[in-house]
Amino acid sequence: MFSGVIKALGLDPNDRAIARYEEKASIIDSFEPQMKKLTDEELAMSASLFRARLEKGEPLDDILPEVFARVREVSSRTLGLRHFKEQLMGGIALHEGKIAEMKTGEGKTLVATLAVALNAIAGRGVHVVTVNDYLAARDAEWMGPVYRGMGLSVGVISPFMDQKDRFDAYRKDITYGTNSEFGFDYLRDNMAIQKEQQVQRGHHYCIVDEVDSILIDEARTPLIISGPSEDDTEPYRIADRVARDLIKGVDFEVEEKERNLALTEAGIAKAERLMNLPNLFTDFANSSLAHKIVQSLKAHHLFQRDVHYVVKDGEIVIVDEFTGRLMFGRRYSDGLHQAIEAKERVKIGRENQTLATITLQNYFRMYEKLAGMTGTALTEAEEFKEIYGLDVIVVPTHMPMIRHDHHDAIYRTAAEKYNAAANEVAEAYEKGQPVLVGTTSIENSEKVSRLLRARKIPHNVLNAKVHDKEASIVAQAGRLKAVTVATNMAGRGTDIVLGGNAEFLAREEMQKLGLDPKENEQEYKEILEKYKKICSEEHDLVIKAGGLRIIGTERHESRRIDNQLRGRSGRQGDPGESRFYIALEDDLIRLFGGEKIQSIMEKLGMEEGECIEHNLLSKAIENAQKKVEEMHFDIRKQLLAYDNVMNQQREALYRERSEILDDPDIVSRTLGVLEDTALSLLERVFDNDSGEPDIQSVGIRLNALFWPGLSKHIENVQTKEDLEESKLVILEEIRSRFSQKINELGPELSEQIFRYIFLEVLDAKWKEHLLAMDELRRGIGLRAIGQKDPLLEYQFESFNLFQTMLVQIREGITEFALRVSVVNKEKERSRARWTESRDAFDIPEMPGYGEEMENPGALATALKTQPIVNVGKVGRNDPCPCGSGKKYKQCCGR
Repeated sequence: MFSGVIKALGLDPNDRAIARYEEKASIIDSFEPQMKKLTDEELAMSASLFRARLEKGEPLDDILPEVFARVREVSSRTLGLRHFKEQLMGGIALHEGKIAEMKTGEGKTLVATLAVALNAIAGRGVHVVTVNDYLAARDAEWMGPVYRGMGLSVGVISPFMDQKDRFDAYRKDITYGTNSEFGFDYLRDNMAIQKEQQVQRGHHYCIVDEVDSILIDEARTPLIISGPSEDDTEPYRIADRVARDLIKGVDFEVEEKERNLALTEAGIAKAERLMNLPNLFTDFANSSLAHKIVQSLKAHHLFQRDVHYVVKDGEIVIVDEFTGRLMFGRRYSDGLHQAIEAKERVKIGRENQTLATITLQNYFRMYEKLAGMTGTALTEAEEFKEIYGLDVIVVPTHMPMIRHDHHDAIYRTAAEKYNAAANEVAEAYEKGQPVLVGTTSIENSEKVSRLLRARKIPHNVLNAKVHDKEASIVAQAGRLKAVTVATNMAGRGTDIVLGGNAEFLAREEMQKLGLDPKENEQEYKEILEKYKKICSEEHDLVIKAGGLRIIGTERHESRRIDNQLRGRSGRQGDPGESRFYIALEDDLIRLFGGEKIQSIMEKLGMEEGECIEHNLLSKAIENAQKKVEEMHFDIRKQLLAYDNVMNQQREALYRERSEILDDPDIVSRTLGVLEDTALSLLERVFDNDSGEPDIQSVGIRLNALFWPGLSKHIENVQTKEDLEESKLVILEEIRSRFSQKINELGPELSEQIFRYIFLEVLDAKWKEHLLAMDELRRGIGLRAIGQKDPLLEYQFESFNLFQTMLVQIREGITEFALRVSVVNKEKERSRARWTESRDAFDIPEMPGYGEEMENPGALATALKTQPIVNVGKVGRNDPCPCGSGKKYKQCCGR
């Protein structure tokens, strides 16, 4: 009601934005006669012409009308597609960094060309993000002539590209790709050892196609680059055997709404008996095995085959719950993937350790300007604004929407629901009306397929198992008598044209004949004309039959996914209808519908096979969906709150890493680290409550990090004044030693080696830090029991961990920098002789000596005091047998 008043008073921000865009669209229209007079060559000079104007200080907004008019003219000439007014308005919204909500069939791919071309003129690169690799390649190829006609270059990034091609694709004015490709390239760039290995060139402007799918649905899954840890996989098999013996409801309880489970007292006792470990769940030493048993139970009771994952070629492949696509290369974390592998009796992969990670929210917030487009964004407008600072603009349709959306049909059981849906398909098939049946999982799509086969109705099944045929199946779903059964993957990015898509059909026939459409243009034109005629005839018949009919066999947890399915029908003013079939057994109704829906049904006294349709019930179901959406929003907000802590640290570390790669004077930077390490150690001499100098522990650490004997300069320190004098002496000696090291290595080699040391230490310590953060994140929730805010505790603890890591990085660089040396063949032979002669030395055993000894400096100091019985006399001017390359009298003979 309140929104209606705002609208009536003309205060609605969406209406005001649309009115402003209409004015700009009229200005763009005024340029059209002028554009028609330009030759193709003059249009191809557009990019360089406008780039020169931008360099003189003219803002992008001022050149917008003329650039948009040129893009429209190039599109008309190259693709035969002219942007209409609503598409120009969508393009302006994208340029302003907003989300343009445009219904299915409104030509979002073409809309993007306007804002992309305008922002690409600046020459800093524009990224266009799509939901899958097929659409990235298709859109780049399809819209390529428009960009090239404006004098702009376009590239695509895809999996398995080699480094050079990927680098070149990012240097184009416009780069198409998927969100995961862009995100992983960013992470890989920040793991590069050399500047030349980095491919991206900054984050200037990005347009996200199907923005709700990428920035909301996939935002709960962070991007992670991981490497295998050293864990043994046998415990997963043991845990799986135990999980199979535990009984649901007796040994453990399942919380389906939260997707969690908990062992009962009886279950704990039974697991301990089966494992013959009395303290399995109480002794910290057994905590890892106890965790694996819980994960195995989740694998058996919360994750279903052909719903959450499929088994393909002996591997577990995750199915995306929102798009229904297979997510190759992704693995569940925290040992869950290994538990599912043990359940399905396939080869168990080792658990992974995180090497680099970022959430999609934080990746996309790095762009200076971000925009998006989709058919379904308004329901999530609050989240877009809160997380990304993006406003949603609802762009009006070019033609009025005349699709009829029926009320939901509600049945008691799933079997009744599926039978009723199959009967409606049969009824539509008889009159020639095309039908798209939407299901929520692969399993359900196959169930519907069996019912249709029983009724002898020919149909296509589109799910993750046949994803490679997706575009061609969806493109022909609007033909006469076509029946398509699909999961949620049906059709983001591919229009269902009533009567069929003539171009797809012509290409398919050319493929069967083994002919290339580009090389055999005449044959292709003839075949295309034939199919255009067939499709035109079918189009009229399909419109008479009522257009495309959408049948949903279940409500999804998100209203957007339902709207996306409905939106397949009724494009560009076409007729159509939609209906959802629901059962009281559906997960959404059972878990979130509450008692309200159940009580309404009981009052109405439903009989078996009886269907109820009512607006009240549809509203109650929508409220259940809102509850789930709110729950998921909270999960994403919490994920972001925790990741923001990590993000600040990641940005600081990656900034430092980038500076190291670019630093022309890495040698001076290394000396600075050495001096900082020494000074921070010396600060500890009086850093205690007693006021007495702590000479011993600081001396041991100095000797360990730098070289044995450096601590002699602080042995007589009694006051802070003494310490200041010692600092000067120690720093001078460090500079002298470092200068010797540079002379020994040579300037060019020094630069390469020290840069490598910096990056190697930085990456190793960051990897350890990520592991520590994972462990901290896993247990921080328990702080709530002590009446403490887990997020505040996480921020505090992670800050301490980060400070510790910075100290370790500094000390690690110090340790390597002064010990590094170039080993040539002569030195290797000398070292070998020294190793062989060690048997002639009587070096006493020292307690605790080993590779992991904490203070090697203390060992070196101690060894100095041990007597060495020399068997073979070494001359004072002979090379020292230690392999240093110095004379004996200047080395070990001093």
